[in-house]
Amino acid sequence: MPVSKIFLPLALMLTAGNATVVAMPDHEIPDSAITMAEVSVTAIKQSIDMSLQPVASTIVGRHRLERLNIVSMKGASAVVPNFFIPDYGTRMTSSIYVRGIGARIDQPVVGLNVDNVPFLNKDCYDFDLPDIERIEMIRGPQSSLYGRNTMGGLINIYTISPMAYTGVRAMVEGGSHDLFRGSVAVYGRLSGNLAMSVAGAANHTDGLWRNTFNNSRIGGEDAGSVRWRTVWRPSQRLSIDNVASFSLNHQDGYPYEQEGAGHIAYNDTCFYRRRLFTDGLTLRWRPNHRFSLSSITSVQYLDDNMTLDQDFTTDRYFTLSQRRHEWTVTQDIVARSRTGAYERLTGVFGFLKLTDMSAPVRFFEDGIQRLIVDHRNQANPDYPIAWDSDNFLLGSDFSYPVFGVAAYHQSTVEYQHWKASLGLRLDYEHAALSYHSFCNTGFTIYDATVAGQHSVFRHDDVDIDDHGRLSRDFLQLLPKFTLSYALPMHTPGDVYLSVGRGYKSGGFNTQMFSDVLQQRLMSQLGLAALYTVDDIVSYKPEKSWNYEIGAHVNCADGRVATDIALFYIDCRDQQLTMFPDGTTTGRITTNAGRTRSYGAELQVNYRPSSPWLFNLSYGYTNATFRQFFNGKTDYRGKRVPYAPQSTMYAGLTYSVPTPALGPVDRLSATAGCRGVGDIYWNEDNLHRQPFYALLNASVSASIGPATLDLWCENLTDTRYHTFSFISIGNTFFQSGRPRMFGATLRLSFGQQ
Repeated sequence: MPVSKIFLPLALMLTAGNATVVAMPDHEIPDSAITMAEVSVTAIKQSIDMSLQPVASTIVGRHRLERLNIVSMKGASAVVPNFFIPDYGTRMTSSIYVRGIGARIDQPVVGLNVDNVPFLNKDCYDFDLPDIERIEMIRGPQSSLYGRNTMGGLINIYTISPMAYTGVRAMVEGGSHDLFRGSVAVYGRLSGNLAMSVAGAANHTDGLWRNTFNNSRIGGEDAGSVRWRTVWRPSQRLSIDNVASFSLNHQDGYPYEQEGAGHIAYNDTCFYRRRLFTDGLTLRWRPNHRFSLSSITSVQYLDDNMTLDQDFTTDRYFTLSQRRHEWTVTQDIVARSRTGAYERLTGVFGFLKLTDMSAPVRFFEDGIQRLIVDHRNQANPDYPIAWDSDNFLLGSDFSYPVFGVAAYHQSTVEYQHWKASLGLRLDYEHAALSYHSFCNTGFTIYDATVAGQHSVFRHDDVDIDDHGRLSRDFLQLLPKFTLSYALPMHTPGDVYLSVGRGYKSGGFNTQMFSDVLQQRLMSQLGLAALYTVDDIVSYKPEKSWNYEIGAHVNCADGRVATDIALFYIDCRDQQLTMFPDGTTTGRITTNAGRTRSYGAELQVNYRPSSPWLFNLSYGYTNATFRQFFNGKTDYRGKRVPYAPQSTMYAGLTYSVPTPALGPVDRLSATAGCRGVGDIYWNEDNLHRQPFYALLNASVSASIGPATLDLWCENLTDTRYHTFSFISIGNTFFQSGRPRMFGATLRLSFGQQ
């Protein structure tokens, strides 16, 4: 196809899509100047301009993403108040904390949509995505429209549409620790109403930490992805958008250091591997400007393997190898209509998630001796035991189907400067778990009743083969009410009030089956079991009421944009991730009785003159237990662990055209400081990470279609911890990323 036909003029593209050109300052929604409601299918349930909605949100456009060298939502969260995604473990550990609520495993507190396609498993949240157009990070419950697991907020990621851009975009990046990242994307119009894009990306790093046991690198990654998007407008009334993607990730090790050791040292293999395929089809029929009907259908397949040295020491305790195959299918149908000042949104949603998983834990000689034999012999020294082998397997296989259906409606009425909205969702979910737990080993009992003599008393075989099925049903009614008043100013602005109910679904603790099986084994040794399957495996849904008042204010002829929010959250049965007491091997999600969270958020974007741009965000959260007694300790009044009290970001950008420098078109410099803390690591609040700040800086030069960025992250090489936990009586933590530097070259041969 001739280049002249690929690089179509912008005017022709807009005519084909009936789009509207909107002038927006750099800090507004997309940094590009095209509202894409017609060109590509975006904002099915929400307004294009989130800054005019009665909600606390942060929108990061493409130019700002590139200035800050952000390629994923984990990086984008650094500029969002009270929105914290710690960087630890592997890409499987996509923990998110918003306004004092969140969890490390199982159900997420924030939903994720990529080009309107939902991701239901938070283990798939952490990925690099080339050519992001904008990221919307919305805080506060979105359950009335999006249902389960959006009680903390919602993340919408939109990629560049081939209907909005034609040409080629490429990026190559190199940095310290053998960092390499590259991508290339081709966008083209096959006809006036059909466009396609293909994007590929790859990255590699050797890892930022070292395992002193074998002198190997930890945290290294090799990853690749490909993405194919097709946008077709067979008529002015119908839009069809399909996005298919496939990605591969392999990461080495978990850089967990034992407290007091001063280094990382463990002896068994640790890695995480993920294969992920996603296909999403969005149809939108709009017979007139007052009505639209949309359908969003998605299929996702996840194949991953988490293998780790579960004791994270050089001793031979136990290892875990969790393998999973998961299919997810979703269907969402949304109808929007408007009659004068009254707008209606009605929808139905359904999903099916089928998970097959095996999670065997293998015990070795140190684990057998210290966690089993020594405990048994202390209880009965006259008849001590010895294990017949130096290792054995605690096997666990699961089938975990979950399905749900929901119906929802939202009505919005406008009257002069006032706008009121009422939403309601009825959400039903059924979860079932079929399990098979097994162990085949044996031990020898000795007679030590005669001093100085040990004789064989008998041999005992351990043959456990347990089967069972558990199921739970969840039914929730999720209302939300908002009221806003448009400020009588020359620039758009409003004040708003919001009251909504949040909901995070319940489920099952699959990682605790090895502990249940271990306790079954101990009972055969004459020691009482601590818990049973029914007691420990299931956990209840988490529910909350969120009360919020806020304002969006634009002044000084649009040079200053300020967002303010105050919130109060009353949360019941908050889901917490804990390591059970004693010498256990798993993690458990449990329910705290009641927690309370309140705080404030501030965002300011200020452009005093054309070259300068200043960004400031600050969030404060006070999250404490109101009722939480775990059977031994009352944690009332203690801070909720892992949720930071403060988040802060301040950034300054200076960018000017440089006609006097010959081929250099523009020079830019950006400096940013991100702060987080305090973070408490456990429920008793005895250990914490104090507030810390990281300084980043970059300079860039643009020459025609090329932009070269030189950047440095954690400029002062600040030392801090991103994660800490206790396992089999040992305390571990992961250090944050050290100082990193590199260069990024971006090329754009196209037209928008």
